[in-house]
Amino acid sequence: MNNAFKSDNALIMLVNLAGVFIAYGMLALSLYMSPDVPLATKGYWGIGILMLSLSLVNFVKYRFDERISEDRIQQIERARNEKLLEDYVTVDKAA
Repeated sequence: MNNAFKSDNALIMLVNLAGVFIAYGMLALSLYMSPDVPLATKGYWGIGILMLSLSLVNFVKYRFDERISEDRIQQIERARNEKLLEDYVTVDKAA
């Protein structure tokens, strides 16, 4: 089950990565091919695209970090509950 989940995620990530590269290629081609736009404006658009990409990467990274943090908290709570139940059952059996 876990391996299938990892391979599905890898496939989805690969498709998304290909989409990102195609989009960047199309943007670069459109900026390169447009003769009416001065070079300074093209550079400004390029910097905007770069900053948007960096923001997107940071947003996704922080969302993953938040999810991992929540998972760790849930694991700690589950372990604590199991320990409390185990202590309760062993005290019950000893009595």
